[in-house]
Amino acid sequence: MNVIRFVKDWTLPVAMTVGTLAYLVFYYVPQLDAAGDRLGPVLDVLMPVMVFLTLLITFCKVDFHQMRLHRWHLGVLAAQLLLVALNISVILWMKDLFTLHPTPFTNPLLWEAVLTCIIGPSAAAAPVVVGKLGGNISTMTTYTLISAFLSALLIPVVFPLLEQTVHVDFLTALLIILEKVSMVLLLPLALGWLIQHYVEPLRKWVVSQPNLSFYSWAVSLSITTGITVKNIVHSQSSVSLLLLIAVATLVLCFVQFIIGRGIGRWLGETVNAGQALFQKNTGLSIWVAYMYLSPVASIGAGCYVLWQNIINSIEIWQYKQKG
Repeated sequence: MNVIRFVKDWTLPVAMTVGTLAYLVFYYVPQLDAAGDRLGPVLDVLMPVMVFLTLLITFCKVDFHQMRLHRWHLGVLAAQLLLVALNISVILWMKDLFTLHPTPFTNPLLWEAVLTCIIGPSAAAAPVVVGKLGGNISTMTTYTLISAFLSALLIPVVFPLLEQTVHVDFLTALLIILEKVSMVLLLPLALGWLIQHYVEPLRKWVVSQPNLSFYSWAVSLSITTGITVKNIVHSQSSVSLLLLIAVATLVLCFVQFIIGRGIGRWLGETVNAGQALFQKNTGLSIWVAYMYLSPVASIGAGCYVLWQNIINSIEIWQYKQKG
């Protein structure tokens, strides 16, 4: 009974631990190689399906009348743009400094890894956590959509500035990113609206299961963690650089969380603004890093997903204690 209670209270760390151990078992046990080869493609399909179901369940509960622009949306967007501009300045400075003092700290890859965790859109699952924290799911959903569009505009503009070898056709990159976001965001949103208006029995059942979306998200988090561990294990980068990326993304996680919360307190939406700025769509960030930067930069987003979900777990635990 205590074990069940522990799993319920710390679902996200348990999911990350399961994902980590599952990958390591398959990695270190040669007899499981064949099973791992068959399981890999299945997980590649299962991951977006679980995210889709998580959001569909959440959007069945959204009040669509509240989905409009709010002041805190603009405050968080402005903070993200400022952080992106600061990070770009650091990367361009480090490129010059690295030629004179080549160290892990001056390595531009470190700061590009940080950038992927800033420029990425708000996590598609952010409304799920906001719901667990007593925030407004509807306004958070609106911000998630706005954030996705902003990132789709920023990425094709920013990355060619950093890597001269990268040639990104703006319109093509914009459409590809929007397509990736829409499949796991806009489609479940539209289906959620249809269920609310035309499939009342299903809507009532979903509403009667308050933790369904949360546990569904925990499954996808477990898969994401396994993929993150895989990327770290197979990375060709030095241990010192990997450790710096892990520490830098941890610091960034707290910085974005604190700034978001500060904006929220100022504009009257503490929980929503905090989650909006710091909880990132790391899956998209990893893909973008692979496409336009380097596999090393993608490790930043991989580490970030671990840090943000540890913070999410603590937040949810504290909220339950208050209740």
